[in-house]
Amino acid sequence: MENRNNVTVFILLGLSQNKYIEILCFLLFLFCYIAIWMGNLLIMISVSCSQLTDQPMYFFLNYLSLSDLCYTSTVMPKLMADLLAEKRTISFYNCMAQLFATHFFGGIGIFILTGMAYDRYVAICRPLHYTIIMSRWRCNTIIIACCTGGLIHSANQFLPTIFLPFCGPNEIDHFFCDVYPLLKLACADTYKFGLLIIVNSGVVALVSFVILMVSYFLILYTIRIYPAESRGKALSTCSSHITVVVLFFAPILFIYIRPATTFPEDKVFSLFYTIIAPMFNPLIYTLRNLEMKNALRKVWCHQLFLKRNNLRKALLHFTLGTVK
Repeated sequence: MENRNNVTVFILLGLSQNKYIEILCFLLFLFCYIAIWMGNLLIMISVSCSQLTDQPMYFFLNYLSLSDLCYTSTVMPKLMADLLAEKRTISFYNCMAQLFATHFFGGIGIFILTGMAYDRYVAICRPLHYTIIMSRWRCNTIIIACCTGGLIHSANQFLPTIFLPFCGPNEIDHFFCDVYPLLKLACADTYKFGLLIIVNSGVVALVSFVILMVSYFLILYTIRIYPAESRGKALSTCSSHITVVVLFFAPILFIYIRPATTFPEDKVFSLFYTIIAPMFNPLIYTLRNLEMKNALRKVWCHQLFLKRNNLRKALLHFTLGTVK
């Protein structure tokens, strides 16, 4: 491979060449990254330390939070470092590693969202069979299938790309290593590979999006006979979920469902599925969910109570020791 490649380092052109805009973006993305970490860690700890982990919906939510953390961490640290750096370079192998990781964790996230939609469909449309259908064995099987699907999806992007010849130039018009900007730099015919990407990324995302929309449509159709109060809560929850799903999938479909071409707008659209949607996921699944809010109160209030008790014991022990 080395004798076919003249390129050992890529230059990432990033979002902007204006230094003031870059500093503003750095502060904004730093806030977003902290929010993503805090929100997802809060969910993972609260679900793991409560009885919610026995419920399939929160079992999937726990893994979705983990995949979101890994997914954003493959892009955002490098993006923020480049916003403050003079030279935005990335080695060939680090670029390939980033390509593999983003599609691996991104694919897992898409498949977990689809699994969560199936879980909600069974819970609302087939409630009498819910515990039988969504057994722990089936939930574990779905997670394994999601990870396997993510691995296959990522391998289909990564393996053809790493063996492409790159003779120069080496400037990637993006803020991370993605497959279409890399195809633009390859000094070989990439037409067939472009078709593979449409099938592997575009069609997979489209099918997942259609499944999600159909499941929410069936849920909304089923709850039409519910009392007004219950129907209002379900509509509110579904509308917020659909909003995040559209924010995540619409940019992906815009970029990957078309032939292998790149537009300047792709960088802006990529922000929606790499940063914005993962940041909103914890807000949607906690602030709009009563069970999750109750679990947060119980877990964190219990921890606060234990800390106060330990502090009191320590102070009492110190006081008695001083008196003696």
